[in-house]
Amino acid sequence: MLCRIDGENNYIAYSHNINIWQETAIRIQQPEYAYEFVQIGNCGSPIETQYGWLILTHAVGPMREYVLGAALLDLDNPHVEIGRLHSPLMTPNDEEREGYVPNVIYSCGALVHNEQLILPYAMSDYASTYATINLEELLLAILNPERYQ
Repeated sequence: MLCRIDGENNYIAYSHNINIWQETAIRIQQPEYAYEFVQIGNCGSPIETQYGWLILTHAVGPMREYVLGAALLDLDNPHVEIGRLHSPLMTPNDEEREGYVPNVIYSCGALVHNEQLILPYAMSDYASTYATINLEELLLAILNPERYQ
């Protein structure tokens, strides 16, 4: 299970019983880039790809803006991060900034269909929509973030 047990970092936890989580969780991610300055968290189940486990993250930056990010974990050893976007995958646009909780977008997971990542997300706690992202382009951007800035 991916979790944020300390309110700031992403952890991986293991259990032989889905109702009992007594083993020590292992930190796999901590805020590294400006858009993650305050915290980083997981957005749903990892997605297995040819390059690694794709995980979507939500992150909070210095202006309390909630954004979405993405990273890859090693398929055989998910404790190892093999790539992460240096800038957000998505940020709230002008129409998504206002609402019950302003300046926030978040997701609870995604799925792959016809080589597209279908990403349902909510904005400012007032509405939801979805985005589509070419999966291969996203994976290459994670593996080569300097090239896709």
